[in-house]
Amino acid sequence: MSRQQALNSRDALAKHIYGQLFKWIVGRINKALRASCRQQASIGILDIYGFEMFTVNSFEQFCINYANEKLQQHFNLHVFKLEQEEYMKEEIPWTFIDFYDNQPCINLIEAKLGVLDLLNEECK
Repeated sequence: MSRQQALNSRDALAKHIYGQLFKWIVGRINKALRASCRQQASIGILDIYGFEMFTVNSFEQFCINYANEKLQQHFNLHVFKLEQEEYMKEEIPWTFIDFYDNQPCINLIEAKLGVLDLLNEECK
């Protein structure tokens, strides 16, 4: 193989390994969440556009959803949290807006021993 072909093959193998490991982790999470009774449990990740519904998500879709979660967090911080704090500080009358803090979802993905850490560790 040429140098470029070898690099492409390496990248394709790494992508395949991450994809297979992601499927495995999702399977393990789904298995762990199954309850003996008919209880519904799920882990939700924001999909900003929301018009696609996949039976099985790929690693790439996971990364897109993760980026969307980070964007939503940034939006919530600046539009809701910081603005409302400013209103309180300046004693401006307003109606409090309750918003969902998606930090626990982001922590599940990026914190120490989160999904990305586990993927990296398993790939090593």
